[in-house]
Amino acid sequence: MEDATPDPAVLLKLAKTPMPFGRYKGRLLIDLPKPYVIWFAKKGFPEGELGRMLNILYEVKMNGLEYLFKPLR
Repeated sequence: MEDATPDPAVLLKLAKTPMPFGRYKGRLLIDLPKPYVIWFAKKGFPEGELGRMLNILYEVKMNGLEYLFKPLR
């Protein structure tokens, strides 16, 4: 069974990485609105690290785990 403990390094990276393009360019990934993240999930996440981070963000937001970001703000 996998460890369900979130990786602090991943959460910290989500908290410090700005969206590089699009409507919310420059906004930190953790501050992207939930509907935008859902839209990406339906459309398909970009390739590479950004896509992986957005996928993690999607899981966090869909499972009500945004409280994990509070200490990182």
